[in-house]
Amino acid sequence: MSRRHAAEKRKILPDPKFGDLVLSKFMNNIMLDGKKSTAEKIVYGALEIMDDKGSAIATDDEDQGDTGAGSHISGAKGLRIFHKALKKVRPQVEVRSRRVGGATYQVPVEVNMGRGTALAMRWLIGAARKRSENTMIERLAGELLDAANDRGSAVKKRDDTHKMADANKAFAHYRW
Repeated sequence: MSRRHAAEKRKILPDPKFGDLVLSKFMNNIMLDGKKSTAEKIVYGALEIMDDKGSAIATDDEDQGDTGAGSHISGAKGLRIFHKALKKVRPQVEVRSRRVGGATYQVPVEVNMGRGTALAMRWLIGAARKRSENTMIERLAGELLDAANDRGSAVKKRDDTHKMADANKAFAHYRW
């Protein structure tokens, strides 16, 4: 790794249907073996299912306004649920290993926005892949709906991360 400067962030294009960058990153995370069109079908199918099932979840977020450029397109309610689920799964603190004098401590540190979103996406996709529904579209929709309702495996993972950070509060003075 170069010590001179940090790696440059790659620019990604927004998704074609909604023009949302976060959704595009989510699709890239779901994608396996470079099959982007399959990842798009999975994500857009899950948004359609959430659009149908999640009317109660989306209505309590109506006052926030539009989350994407194309909120009038079908699946826009699903997009709001997606953003709500991502926000609920995003961790605030995590523990990082810090070696001090031969001992390794788990030091709680705050998570920046980019890493928190990346972790939330990774946890949501991992939890969706472990579910028992028949298709990935159904699994992803179910996990996102569960996350928006504050339940499910991804939310449990966030809670476990927060508990671990809280348990290691005593080592916070080792923060760097």
